[in-house]
Amino acid sequence: MDTKAVNIPEKIYERIGARVASTDFESVDKYVTYVLEKVLDEVEEKPKEEGYSKEDEEKVKERLRSLGYLE
Repeated sequence: MDTKAVNIPEKIYERIGARVASTDFESVDKYVTYVLEKVLDEVEEKPKEEGYSKEDEEKVKERLRSLGYLE
């Protein structure tokens, strides 16, 4: 696989290196690639929700009723 370089702040690199030391990853590069793939998979799979679901809306209304804001 072809690769490209990406610059990140040294402090972040050091934090990642510390995390990698306690995992089975061979390098910071492999860990960062893994994390980025997971994040992209999650973001690309989930459609953007607009507003609340009916269930969420009912939960909010019930909570407002219990607090006396709605009848």
